[in-house]
Amino acid sequence: MTDVTHHTAPTEFVEANGIWYAYRRFGAPSGVPLVLLQHFRGNLDNWDPALTDALAAEREVILVDYAGVGSSSGSPAHSVSLTTAQILAFTDALGLDEIDLLGFSLGGFVAQEIALVRPRLVRRLVLAGTGPKGAPDMHGWRADIESHACANVNDAADLLYIFFAHTETSQALGKEFLGRIFARTENRDAPTTVEVRDAQYDAIVEWGIPDHGALQRLTGIRRPTLILQGDDDLMIPTKGSHTMAGLIPGARLRIFPDAAHASLFQYAAEAAKEVNDFLA
Repeated sequence: MTDVTHHTAPTEFVEANGIWYAYRRFGAPSGVPLVLLQHFRGNLDNWDPALTDALAAEREVILVDYAGVGSSSGSPAHSVSLTTAQILAFTDALGLDEIDLLGFSLGGFVAQEIALVRPRLVRRLVLAGTGPKGAPDMHGWRADIESHACANVNDAADLLYIFFAHTETSQALGKEFLGRIFARTENRDAPTTVEVRDAQYDAIVEWGIPDHGALQRLTGIRRPTLILQGDDDLMIPTKGSHTMAGLIPGARLRIFPDAAHASLFQYAAEAAKEVNDFLA
C-alpha cells in the first residue's frame, strides 16, 4: 500500500445498512488506521494531498464520503447524531475495532460524538478547525461567510474567502492548496450537491444552538486529544478551540498564525508533523 498516494488511491465501496460508502484507503501499514472526516460540502477530493500523503507516510489513512455525499449512496444527514451513526456503521462494515480519528470542521463535530458514544473505538482524537456543541457564536455563520459557503456552486474565490485569512500571505498559500486539490485527474469523486449543502447546514446550525450544559459533555472525552486551528477562524470561532482544550481532559492545543478555517491545509507539512508526532 505504500506506493499508493492520495492521487492514485482507488475509490472503493462498502455496504452498511443499505448505504454504499465511498472511501479511499492508502498509506504505510500500521496497527491502528487513521480515519479522516471531512468538512461541510467536502468529498474525497477536497482533502489536501500535501496533508494526507504526509500522514500516510507513517500510517494507514482512510478517507470516506458521508452518506449521500460524493460517490456514497443514500441521503445526506440533517444532524450530527445521524451522521455519527452512519460513520459508525461504516467502521463496523470495514471491521475496524480501533481507529485514530481526525475530524475537520463538520467532521470535528462528528468526531467528538464518536469519541463520546463509542469511546472504545477511538485510540486518539484530532479535532481541526472545529468547535464544541452549544458554544457561544456557533449558531450559524455570519452573513458573508454563509453567502460564500452556501453558494450553489463553490468556486475558488469562495473557498479562498471562507478557508483562508484575508491577508496576502494566507491567500497565496490558499491558491497553492487549490492547485493541489485539483491535481488528481482520473477517477475524481462525484461533486457534492445542493441537497448536501442544505442538509449539512441544518446539522451545523443545530449543533450550534446555544446550550451551556452541552459544553460539559466534553469532559466525557477521555481519549488523548489534539486540537488544531487558525488564529482567526472566520467560520468557527477560534475561542471554541480554547474552550475544548479547557474541558477535554489533557487536550493539547496548537494555534497556527495568520490562518483561518483551513489552517491544516495552509500549514499542511506542519499540521501533518503535529498529527504524526501525536499519534506516535
